[in-house]
Amino acid sequence: MYAANHWGGSFEIADGAAEDDHSRNMDLDRGALSRQQHHELDETQQSWLLGPPEAKKKDKYVDLGCVVVKRKLLWWAFWCVVGAFVLIGLPIIIAKSIPHKKHGPPPPDQYTEALHKALRFFNAQKSGRLPKNNGVPWRGNSGLSDGSDAKDVKGGLVGGYYDAGDNIKFHFPMAFSMTMLSWSVIEYSAKYKAVGEYDHVRELIKWGTDYLLLTFNSSASTIDKIYAQVGAAKINGSQPDDHYCWNRPEDMSYRRPTIAVSSAPDLGGEIAAALAAASIVFRDNAAYSKKLTHGAATVYKFARQAGHRTPYSLRQPDIEYYYNSTSYWDEFMWSAAWMYYATGNTSYISFATDPRLPKNAKAFLNILDFSVFSWDNKLPGAQLLLSRLRMFLNPGYPYEESLIGYHNATSLNMCMYFPRFAAFNFTKGGMALFNHGKGQPLQYVVANSFLASLYADYMEAANVPGWYCGPNFMSTNDLRAFAKSQLNYILGDNPRKMSYVVGFGKKYPRHLHHRGASTPHNGVKYSCTGGYKWRDSKKADPNLLTGAMVGGPDRNDRFKDSRNTYGQNEPTLVGNAGLVAALVAITDSGRGVGVTAVDKNTMFSAVPPMFPTAPPPPPSSWKP
Repeated sequence: MYAANHWGGSFEIADGAAEDDHSRNMDLDRGALSRQQHHELDETQQSWLLGPPEAKKKDKYVDLGCVVVKRKLLWWAFWCVVGAFVLIGLPIIIAKSIPHKKHGPPPPDQYTEALHKALRFFNAQKSGRLPKNNGVPWRGNSGLSDGSDAKDVKGGLVGGYYDAGDNIKFHFPMAFSMTMLSWSVIEYSAKYKAVGEYDHVRELIKWGTDYLLLTFNSSASTIDKIYAQVGAAKINGSQPDDHYCWNRPEDMSYRRPTIAVSSAPDLGGEIAAALAAASIVFRDNAAYSKKLTHGAATVYKFARQAGHRTPYSLRQPDIEYYYNSTSYWDEFMWSAAWMYYATGNTSYISFATDPRLPKNAKAFLNILDFSVFSWDNKLPGAQLLLSRLRMFLNPGYPYEESLIGYHNATSLNMCMYFPRFAAFNFTKGGMALFNHGKGQPLQYVVANSFLASLYADYMEAANVPGWYCGPNFMSTNDLRAFAKSQLNYILGDNPRKMSYVVGFGKKYPRHLHHRGASTPHNGVKYSCTGGYKWRDSKKADPNLLTGAMVGGPDRNDRFKDSRNTYGQNEPTLVGNAGLVAALVAITDSGRGVGVTAVDKNTMFSAVPPMFPTAPPPPPSSWKP
């Protein structure tokens, strides 16, 4: 039987054992017993004062459905989360809410600085009615009567670009210049965007292609002629023309004839290449891209027309002396490659890879001059374009054999760039003499530097570290170093320590063989011969032709800054087009945007995802 003591707890009472306990306790020390009782009394007294001891609290639980958790643990977890938010989350939110100064892109390298200037040159070469934002204050509307003698061209041949320091519009080099600009945009659009020149370069290309569409009936599917040139100049002539007169384009008052040709396999092929390449650049503008593609197909058909295979310049004295075409087979290969990339039509690639085409073009004969890319020789460029096809699409049969040949030829061309193999001579200062020391050496330097840089990027995009030149392994870095050495020479790393690009650096040519740059923009209209005073003046150009790359020094690195040395001191469209392409290829500004410096898929958007299994057309349908 138990009794509860609410003050001191419960006591145990056993009736049967009481007497035995009493007898045992008789022997105990009474003093000790007295002290024990006193102690117990004190505890009892304390219990009276403090009240009964607290009963042990029971843990409370919370049922979370899938698990039962102590309420204390739940609260502990909650306050940990709150603490973490206060200590970590809140400072992050505050830090992100504070406006920070944005760090700009890294400073541009010298190649990007030169690129900005080189593109401005094209603004200064524009003919026709100029846009308000052209950006060259000393230029105005000009050539508004061009093509007025071409009665079948509505509105005449107004627009386009003046070729060089004179006021002639040569359509052959103009078309090549547009092809080069378009190729550089196709491969390096991310770089153009990164340096803020994407819209500008596209505007320049469109200015050229709009004009090229006027040079033939681009809305038709079949044509029988094409306009090759506006303006003319007799050698050592004595009558007013584009050479005899020294006039700003705005002041021209002499006759400017329009020259048409009914046979132009080379010119037609180059214009087809220019329009096809531009159609890829403007694929975001479907209507314009389609217009360019249609025009390209029309003029390509004209170029390939049987029975009309006479070079466009043959027996044309106003053309032959300046831009004589030595062959048209390279334009056939070049334009066919571009037409395939633009349209995906396998008839073009079947023609480009037919074994008879490189045979007629002498593409695999290892002829030294045929390895130099230029406005007159498209073979190296065409071979690289077709190597691109093999490297990134690898179509296989029936194209593989020819594509291997083009790829091997491209590799050999690249080997020839290196001084160690002595294919070409170099000046003591390091400039490659691709044209054997003749005038205008720099336009050949930049065009081939572009191919070198582009091939290096192709190999890197294909995860290929290099290639063999005989027993010598050459890396992509070696190839890019060659291109840089040539551009560095042009930009000032040369014995004269001067830049050959106007406006770049502190020392550059000041007496250009250029009518517009040398004649003051002072409201005075100088006559045909009245401009001679400015041609013969020893004073520096009153108008800065920013970005113009001059012809360049001689084989001994010598350069005469004089308007009379036109072979050294005259800029050209093709020269600057090559310069722009080489600069954007080699610059580090914008490099790394996307997978590599080259977006290898850009050009293939029109190409079928799978090549047809059918072989190319039978030999009988192939027209040499």
